[in-house]
Amino acid sequence: MSKELLEKRAKLVADARSALDDITKNTDDARAAELEKRHDDIMAEFDKLEKVIEREERTAAAERRLEERAEAERRANRPNPGNGTANGQDTGEEVDYRTVFYRYLAAGASLDELTSEERSVLKAGVQAKAEFRAQTTSSTAGGYTVPTELADFIVKSMKAWGPMYDEDVCTIIATASGNPMKIPTVDDTAVPAVKHTEGTALTDDGGSDVTFGQKSLDAYVYDTEFVRFSMELAQDSIFNMESLLGGLLGERLGRIANNELTVGDGAGDPNGVVTASTLGKTAAATAAITGDEIIDLVHSVDPAYRQSPKVRFMFNDLTLAAIRKLKDGNGAYIWSMGDIQKGVPGNLLGYRYSINQAMANLATGNKTMLFGDFGKYFVRKVGSPVIGVLRERFWPDLGIAGLIRFDGELGDTAAVKHLIQA
Repeated sequence: MSKELLEKRAKLVADARSALDDITKNTDDARAAELEKRHDDIMAEFDKLEKVIEREERTAAAERRLEERAEAERRANRPNPGNGTANGQDTGEEVDYRTVFYRYLAAGASLDELTSEERSVLKAGVQAKAEFRAQTTSSTAGGYTVPTELADFIVKSMKAWGPMYDEDVCTIIATASGNPMKIPTVDDTAVPAVKHTEGTALTDDGGSDVTFGQKSLDAYVYDTEFVRFSMELAQDSIFNMESLLGGLLGERLGRIANNELTVGDGAGDPNGVVTASTLGKTAAATAAITGDEIIDLVHSVDPAYRQSPKVRFMFNDLTLAAIRKLKDGNGAYIWSMGDIQKGVPGNLLGYRYSINQAMANLATGNKTMLFGDFGKYFVRKVGSPVIGVLRERFWPDLGIAGLIRFDGELGDTAAVKHLIQA
């Protein structure tokens, strides 16, 4: 990763903080609005830069893996002195575009099956010697012989679908079957011990008996419906359509799972963590929050839960944008930027947070923020998500669909609490 990107990221944060620091009690409304907009614009650029840095890291890792594979292939294809044979690359024979292109098609349009040299040849295209002639690319003068070229990548719209299927956030239970699963619960925190009086019999009226309960995890099924595509598209597309559509349907399943595990009402579907959580703090405003209210939310959760390794905040990205502007009584920002290089995540009041786009925006009556021990939220995965392709049913066309089975429940409602807008 370039040093310039890291320096630019640090400068953006500094500039954003500087914009808010310029807002004082004496700043007029117009100037304050201008500075707040400047802060928001800078932080939007910061978010884009974070994604660029992440992509660069992933690309660099992929390039390293490809280079290692190519090096292994080169070692395997080197001449064997024992039999006196050698391949074209080792003897200096030129690898031509046509041969590489046929190999590319035979491999199902997968670049992974090509060596680094072959990928370079394919990327460079047909390399012909310079010729000077009057024929041009206009239709009858030769244009009919010029193929329409399609980039070997596809622009895919992205949408973050959230953290509720992440075992680092929630407690994941994987089962092979979907039979109802019961989770025993007990809450003895409100039952006290009492002072004993010498010479008196212990009370035995059942008033201090332990009360047990249970929560149920079922297996609700969600599907993507069939996506039908033609035989011609499957054969002619430069992309492997089964693989491409399978990936897109997998993301659909991820989005519905995160949404239901977040805001499901528990009636014929999972009891989402927002629905199952209890009230921790009511904000004074309908579309804003304060640093003091966030502190009150933290302390509405018992300290026993705040020691958990899975304790965290959860809110959507627009709420995070509002939080980034908040300061404590000493003028210090309550949000702290992490360090990707060192693997240190951003934090809020010293606690980690997760961005969940299924959560509501800052608006009247919405539950906009959660805090607590998310390890007490149980997600049951039944098997793995399934992507299936049918050929006979839609013959000669094809159909692809996906299925997923899961459920979720908050085992201890005191563990996670929400902040609700006025």
